[in-house]
Amino acid sequence: LPAQEGPWLWHGGYDHGLRGGRRDDVHESCLLAEIGPAYSMATRPGQPCSQAGSKGADVGEAGTGSAGPTDWRTDGVRVIPGDSLDANTPQTPGMNRAAAINFARVGAQRIWAGTVHIHPDAKTGAHHHGALESVIYVIRGRARMRWGDRLQWVAEAGPGDFIFIPPYVPHQEINASTDETLECVLVRSDQEAVVVNLDIEPVERPEGVAWVDPIHKGQGGA
Repeated sequence: LPAQEGPWLWHGGYDHGLRGGRRDDVHESCLLAEIGPAYSMATRPGQPCSQAGSKGADVGEAGTGSAGPTDWRTDGVRVIPGDSLDANTPQTPGMNRAAAINFARVGAQRIWAGTVHIHPDAKTGAHHHGALESVIYVIRGRARMRWGDRLQWVAEAGPGDFIFIPPYVPHQEINASTDETLECVLVRSDQEAVVVNLDIEPVERPEGVAWVDPIHKGQGGA
């Protein structure tokens, strides 16, 4: 495989990957995968596999990259309590967002994650999120999504359902329940908090759109 973009590459593959908590020898036919600068097998792009690290480096040991050893205790896995989210994030009228995962809180580089609450019988204004992709997972309640240049399309989602919002799509989140708060988890593809509120005159009767699974035909649904 050709060298991939990124500051560091870890040379490893399925046949010579992790075995019993240790890494075996790497060789010239290895696969390439991005990784942080911590592992002793991390190399600059273009450095051949034969120059990468030593045999059997412990998986958890601190690395020796140019950035210095990594403290896995403070720079490893993070667990963010649900009562410690940050509401200081761009908001959309009718919706309350709170950040759990971002650069400032945990050092995340490529994603933003948090929660969304919409009160009973409430709805957001029409908006989009620029070039970002968004995923919404419904925890509790019933979500009604409208989208399009006149919000002419509609679909609903309930607990356990996922919603995907592509870049630049004008959309509106609606709590379809009159007596239950809609609670969701939101994940975005970038750290930049883009919310572009739109002035849209919606159609009176949007058309329902059911999702069709392109892989498992006949198993998709609204």
